[in-house]
Amino acid sequence: MQIWIAKADGSTEAYLHTKVLGSLHRAMAAVQSDCLETAQMLADAVTYFLYRRLKSQTLTTDQIYQMILTVLEGAGFAAGAEALTAHRLSRRLQRRRTRVIDSEWLAWDKGLMVQNLVEHYRIERPLARVIAGLVEEKILRMGAGHIRKGLIRHLVMTDMEDLLEANQALTAPEEVCAAL
Repeated sequence: MQIWIAKADGSTEAYLHTKVLGSLHRAMAAVQSDCLETAQMLADAVTYFLYRRLKSQTLTTDQIYQMILTVLEGAGFAAGAEALTAHRLSRRLQRRRTRVIDSEWLAWDKGLMVQNLVEHYRIERPLARVIAGLVEEKILRMGAGHIRKGLIRHLVMTDMEDLLEANQALTAPEEVCAAL
């Protein structure tokens, strides 16, 4: 059985254990150091529950988020759950405050970036989501409320080239080894 996650932009993607692990580790690391092993055990518990006990094969990101909060609080990491909630709300606020400057002012939309990468560059949706996520992270870390479309295009092209090159190296390891 494959579990699918319905994203905020309406797309779906396969459930990834590593995303749950990353969220748990980020939350726990905000309040305690050296917590990777505990985060791994909690992520294993979430994944086990999803694959063994869940009746639905499609969940929303909000449902996964609520499970992560429940696991954190149940394991005694209430402060980590609060840190994760604060991080999530901060990201949502940053996204809403970010405007794209083109011929008009546009709201920030990572989903639109994914859609353009899939349609115009024929990139598979999971890779397009990674590229859009990397670009979004850079934009939000800048802290600028107004971003020119040209800068976004430059960041997308740079990350797209780097990831496609890395992806090609992974699919052709004999060529990489020969070059060494």
